[in-house]
Amino acid sequence: MNPSRPDTPPRSTALNLVRGFAMGAADIVPGVSGGTIALILGIYERLLDSIRSGAGSLARLLRGDGAGFRQRLSSIEWSFILPLLVGIGFAFVALSSMIDRLLRDEPEAMAGLFFGLVLASILVASKLMTRRDMPRLIIVVSVAVVAFVVLGFQSGSVSAPPPLLFFGSGALAICAMILPGISGSFILLMIGMYGAVIGAIHDRELADIAATGIGAVTGLALFSTGLSWILANHRDTLLAALIGLMAGSLRVLWPWPNGVGVIGEADKQIDGTGIELPDSLGEAWLPIALAVVAFVVVTLIERFSPDES
Repeated sequence: MNPSRPDTPPRSTALNLVRGFAMGAADIVPGVSGGTIALILGIYERLLDSIRSGAGSLARLLRGDGAGFRQRLSSIEWSFILPLLVGIGFAFVALSSMIDRLLRDEPEAMAGLFFGLVLASILVASKLMTRRDMPRLIIVVSVAVVAFVVLGFQSGSVSAPPPLLFFGSGALAICAMILPGISGSFILLMIGMYGAVIGAIHDRELADIAATGIGAVTGLALFSTGLSWILANHRDTLLAALIGLMAGSLRVLWPWPNGVGVIGEADKQIDGTGIELPDSLGEAWLPIALAVVAFVVVTLIERFSPDES
């Protein structure tokens, strides 16, 4: 399969809309990242090329190079990237209401679902590595331990975050678009901003949405070139660090108590790091079942997906 070969019109626009929706659905739920979905669908290199061109055009504009800005802008594959972005945006709008409601009403069940998704994502990311040697294993274990310990100080969801925090969250989360193995929503979970961002989309809080969007554009412009270089030159080392990060951060997705307070309502002021056992089997069966289903679905998608190479 050649990932850089454009699709044949007229089906390309509809196909890219569907691809974008799949990427957006992956990024709105902490599981397989949009970058991993792009890799699975065979469009990862095209997406990365467009991101690099976009970042380069912004850099030229900031330097006052109008001609260079227009030249780099024209090199972007707009017929590919625009339908993709529309599909991603539609996924966020269509799914945010349902996710927001479930986060509030069923925090333990949602935590179980997310736990299974992230656990399966660790497996997916590990299969993307070509070297699984001792240095990479040390990185995985070290990052996992550090993440687990640091997240022990996590106090739960952020309550009434200011616009600057939405901006920073967007800048951090957008990096997941070009990083296979970790999702933007997972980063938001780690920093306690997942509920706030989903709530802003659901409630149409335009100022918060705008701050997040501006942060995403800024983060993409600042980090895309560097991340592309790291992926090209130190891919396995980066994936090892991401695997360790996901493994250690499973702490914040433990379903009890109340989804560990990270994905529940921010105003409940529940401890974000307490790890307890369920009081009864009746309390445990749904989160466990959803975790298993999520794990199986992700592994099946990965198993039957085409190889980008």
